Order: sequence, then structure tokens, then C-alpha cells
Amino acid sequence: MNILNSIKNFYEKKYKILAIIPLIILLSSVAYLGFVKASTGEFIQKDVSLSGGVMITINTNENFNVKELEEQFESTKVRQIKAAGTTEILGYSFESNYYSIEDLKSKIHKTTSFEFQEGSYSIEETSASLSSAFWSSAIKAMIFAFLFISVVVFIYFRKIIPSVAIVLSAISDIIITLTVLNILNISLSTAGIAAILMLIGYSVDSNILLTTKVVKRKKDLFESIFTAMKTGLTMQATTIVALLCIFLFSPAEILKSITLILIIGILVDSINTWIQNAGILSWWSKKWEK
Repeated sequence: MNILNSIKNFYEKKYKILAIIPLIILLSSVAYLGFVKASTGEFIQKDVSLSGGVMITINTNENFNVKELEEQFESTKVRQIKAAGTTEILGYSFESNYYSIEDLKSKIHKTTSFEFQEGSYSIEETSASLSSAFWSSAIKAMIFAFLFISVVVFIYFRKIIPSVAIVLSAISDIIITLTVLNILNISLSTAGIAAILMLIGYSVDSNILLTTKVVKRKKDLFESIFTAMKTGLTMQATTIVALLCIFLFSPAEILKSITLILIIGILVDSINTWIQNAGILSWWSKKWEK
């Protein structure tokens, strides 16, 4: 209890300064994504499902050096596939928007000596036009999601600053999460788009919990914030544990992609909700009460 009281007392004195930290992270992320956009033409790395191209997955237990393989291919991402929770190698996937199917198969055979026999490999091909259309639709879906969320939140709270803070936190979650994915060299896929949309829901949920406690409180401001924080962090921690289990033990790459993005996003949201949004609400409440 003494530790919790110390944290609470520290937050009451420093909440304005603490709220600046997530804003600095947000601005840095925007600058970073802008630099990536100017350098590569895209603000996020996309896999073949969003950029178009070919993905060939081969089934083999041979141990190849992934970096050395990538050095022998042009514009190709190589990923090793392992059995869930073990070090057993199941195969490799090759994603490329440079080679045709036959050229990529020939290159794989030449570099790995893998024999393409029926049932020993799989091929996925996505046209550039279809990927572009899907990406445009996904961007529109996220924009409409934020617009409708903004309307619903404002109708419910009928207060501008708390409503803007909720939307700002959700936008910050998406931008910072995309920045982390770029830094970790993780490509965004169609499954990743679904995870991003889910993350918007998680973010708004935790922020509405906090805002409701503050706006409709019947006790001390900071006591209300810390009550919401205990509930919210417990929810986020249990969600992360469940997602980690899926990520570690599921052999499905789609599930791994979704859960990884959600884990990163929820960790980012814990900062934006309980430091950034809590700081904005604290400032607004203090000013409003005067």
C-alpha cells in the first residue's frame, strides 16, 4: 500500500509533466513514419497480401541461415517456420514482389536444393491491383471507424475535451504501434489490418472506462483515476496473457500476426490511456472545477 500511495502522490504532483511524455512519443512516431514514407514511398512495410506479389512456403526440416538466404534474393523476405513451443523447423516462406512464381521456385531450388514435389510446398499470389484496392478500403474503414467513434463518444459525454482525449489516445495507439512494427521490421498483412481495427476497440474501451470514472465521479479526482487504473490494467494484463499463449503455442501464422500486433498495441495503450489521457482529464477537471 505504501508503494501505491507513493505512486499516487507522485502522479498528483507530476501529472502535467508525465502527460507530455506520450505526446513526445506520438510526435516522434509521426516524424519517423513521415521519414519512412519519404524514403520508401510507404509509411509501413506491407507483405504480399497488401503490396502484391508471390509467397511460396516450402516444407523442410533443413536448417538454413535466413539472412544468408535473403542476401541471395532480390526484394524477398524469408521467414523460418517452427512448430509451436518447440525449436523444430517445419519449413520456410519466401515473399517477393520481384520474381514470378516460376522464377522464385527456380531461385529457391538453386539456393536450397529443395525439390518441388506435390504436397511439399504451397503458393499464394496476389495481384498488385487487388492489394492496392484492399489497402485503400482498409484506410477508409479506419477513417470511418474514427469518425463514428468520435460522434458516439461526444454524444455520450457531451464534453469536448474528454471526447477529444479519447480519440487522440486511439489515434496515438495506432500511429505508435505502426512505428514499433516498422522498427521491428514486421510487415503488415491483411490479418494485421484486422488487428489494427480490433486495437481501436480495445483503446476506446479502456479510455471510456477512465473518462466515465472521472466525469461522473462522486469522490476525489485522483482516487477515481486510480480506481479506473486498477480495473483497466487488470483487464489489459489478462488480455496480454491470453494473447501471449496464442502467440507462443499456435502454429498459425495469421494468429501470430494478429496477436503480436494486439500485444504491442495494448502495451502502447496502457501508456496513452493511464498517462496521456489521465493527464489531460486531470488538467481538464482541475480547470473545470475552478
